Amino acid sequence: MTQPTDAPAMASSSIRRLDARAPDFLATLDALLAFEAEADDRIDAAVSEILRAVRSTGDAAVIEYTRRFDRLEVAAMVELELPKSALQAALASLSVEQREALRIAAERVRAYHERQKGESWEYTEADGTRLGQKVTPLDRVGLYVPGGRASYPSSVLMNAIPAKVAGVGELIMVVPTPGGEKNPLVLAAAAITGVDRVFTIGGAQAVAALAYGTQTIPQVDKIVGPGNAFVAEAKRRVFGTVGIDMVAGPSEVLVISDGSGHADWVAMDLFAQAEHDELAQSILLCTDAGFIDAVHAAIDRLLPTMPRRDTIAKSLANRGALIHVDSLEQACALANRIAPEHLELALENAEDWIDHIRHAGAIFVGHWAVEALGDYCAGPNHVLPTMRSARFSSPLGTYDFQKRTSIVHISEAGAQHLGRVASILAHGEGLQAHARSAEMRLKV
Repeated sequence: MTQPTDAPAMASSSIRRLDARAPDFLATLDALLAFEAEADDRIDAAVSEILRAVRSTGDAAVIEYTRRFDRLEVAAMVELELPKSALQAALASLSVEQREALRIAAERVRAYHERQKGESWEYTEADGTRLGQKVTPLDRVGLYVPGGRASYPSSVLMNAIPAKVAGVGELIMVVPTPGGEKNPLVLAAAAITGVDRVFTIGGAQAVAALAYGTQTIPQVDKIVGPGNAFVAEAKRRVFGTVGIDMVAGPSEVLVISDGSGHADWVAMDLFAQAEHDELAQSILLCTDAGFIDAVHAAIDRLLPTMPRRDTIAKSLANRGALIHVDSLEQACALANRIAPEHLELALENAEDWIDHIRHAGAIFVGHWAVEALGDYCAGPNHVLPTMRSARFSSPLGTYDFQKRTSIVHISEAGAQHLGRVASILAHGEGLQAHARSAEMRLKV
């Protein structure tokens, strides 16, 4: 690829070289990992105003903000809803190659998520008491998809398919179309996945419309999907009124290497995360110092060929690192400390090390399991926990679009035993009405 001459690449050698044997290494690593989204009073104030306006006036506020931010002159919300024929037309407009790629990716994502579907269950105790769990899909879900040039059909697949597999009754997609610019791949993905309604709105006003409902857009039960800082803040604020998937941080990849792979492959895998954002994090843990030198050299050589080289260079300089470790055991211990969004085991015997990893959003096993395949078509979801939240949370899945309800059917005989137990505990907590409620079922 020919390097453009109008923007010289930054020096990639500014990426950190760290040694896990250094006495201050853990403190240095923790400082590198630390990330807190800076509070922005301008964003807070704007989102607060938008949420309040949409909640108060509904469609009118959404139309006004769409005119202001997306430069769309419309008189009514009906003009902002795309008919299903438009989605099908977008699908038909794609090249055969693009349609087939979308179809294959969708089939693989669907096949994986069908295995996650939870089922209701029940068991009966000896005295006839029956206990169980009822699994029910959410009634209505809102899917936010970035629009305009920064459009991601893969996000439609990863969010819409598990919702549909779960049995969600209605899936409403919102996607901004600034200046009327529509991305046919995004609309085609909506057609393939069976999205029920699509509105060409975005920003905090779209989140507010989904969360509170308007005269045209019905209130949803949960909002999923990525967005900019305004969208993220709006999702954070409406949580509780509706559910949300997560508040995600910058993208992350951690590669563990024993030096058995290709240095160019590892360098490009680090680039693949770094090109997302200057705040993205790409880290290599490697037992072979010579291989680290080779990866560093590959970074220097390949970076000038990348169209997004400035973003990559800043990301690697700000939050990237090439780290020499003593052993794979140490590498895995550090990986569990980092709890990365994406973890690549670029190892000769990668299978042997899976059980050493406790905390990661997704584990890519072996030299061929490049993380980029997971972003598009491997099958597992690419919506993953970031910022160490893999220590307590999971990838987006079918289970996120189902809720669980406890079923409690106490037999008369069961009430005699359980009533006495509950009475004792209730009195111990000073809740006499609880105790009396249980005691009234007891036979004297």
